[in-house]
Amino acid sequence: MTTERVNPPDLSPPTGFSHAVVATGSRLVFLAGQTALDPDGKITGETLPEQFGRALANLLTALHAAGGTPAHLTRVTVYTTDVTAYRAHAPELGRIWRRSAGRDYPAMAVIGVTRLWDTRALVELDGFAVLP
Repeated sequence: MTTERVNPPDLSPPTGFSHAVVATGSRLVFLAGQTALDPDGKITGETLPEQFGRALANLLTALHAAGGTPAHLTRVTVYTTDVTAYRAHAPELGRIWRRSAGRDYPAMAVIGVTRLWDTRALVELDGFAVLP
């Protein structure tokens, strides 16, 4: 698989995402929304960064099980129940992302929602990956 991160100079410089990702490969992986669920189906973590770290780990676990790596991610959508808190924690969330998934960011969006399936969940991530 090859990917090209496209960040046109006519757009604001991206921080923690890419404006576009061109991917060429042979397998598409559609990753279901992942929250901070542990193996017993219980939400872990009280803070947004704790839950984000677990949700990202869960997303990457699903990706790995499908044969992919973080470099194969082309699109991730983050759903949060508190956009203000997400923005306030953005530097820490960026560190968590880089530690877990590296610096090749997929195209991303953050969407504020009223609530998630599990009422204790503060954040959910889903995505797409293109594998060789």
